[in-house]
Amino acid sequence: MTEVSAASPKAFDIPCADGLFIRGEVYPAESPLGSVVICHGFKGFAHWAFFPYLARSLADSGLTAITFDFSGSGIGRDRETFTEPDAFGGNTFSRELEDIENVVDYAQRMKFINGKFGLFGHSRGGAMAILYAATPEAKGQVNSLVTWAAIGRTNWWTPAEAIIWRKQGYADVTNSRTGQVMRMGTELLDDVEIHGKTKLDVAAAAAKIKVPWLIVHGTADETVPSTDAERLHELSPGTSTLRLIEGANHGFDAKHPLSEVPPVLEKVVLETVKFFVRNMTS
Repeated sequence: MTEVSAASPKAFDIPCADGLFIRGEVYPAESPLGSVVICHGFKGFAHWAFFPYLARSLADSGLTAITFDFSGSGIGRDRETFTEPDAFGGNTFSRELEDIENVVDYAQRMKFINGKFGLFGHSRGGAMAILYAATPEAKGQVNSLVTWAAIGRTNWWTPAEAIIWRKQGYADVTNSRTGQVMRMGTELLDDVEIHGKTKLDVAAAAAKIKVPWLIVHGTADETVPSTDAERLHELSPGTSTLRLIEGANHGFDAKHPLSEVPPVLEKVVLETVKFFVRNMTS
């Protein structure tokens, strides 16, 4: 396993208006060059497999890393298990955008972010990072973006699936790691139907990205096709760099807990860290 320092993360809780919390931690860098905010994906969480490894790798390279669980992730106070099914069931893309804004605001007030910062997202978190980076609030603040295996659209269901979802009032998804059946209400469906062509339009957001953007995707991704990455790259000419990793899957061979760092993961982490450092110091 590749060695990284045992930088001690500093935990934080940000209360939300409805009683939920954004729980996270800061991995401080000595004499930081800048900061990076890290967004996990659907059915993911900040302590899953490669996120702590990525955060420590960033901190070792002089970048303060900020990781967090979205308030609607369903992950409880132990930061490991899905013990908040109501939060998961009512989560939306719009809520996650608000969560990122709240994390950035908190990090700026606490001086974890000083000046411009980088943004990272995996899978659905990649789409959230793209959407946030394209907002007016992010203009002049976000100076670099990295997405791994990002989804290229927020409405991943078919019209027939939406009809069934709406009729029964919920949609069930299975967590492949735990075997849990996790129920989503219609809030997510409503959110995309209302905002899918405006603030939740990933393609339109991609076309607005004006900062250096590294797009990483495995050609053997079993969850999100690499054509999504190719499309995002086409939409952002001159700003994005596409890296298709031959044979890599959705998690870049990472398993939870991460007892060993697979070569493909080590490779994409190294390239990601170098990309952020280069753009923080340029």
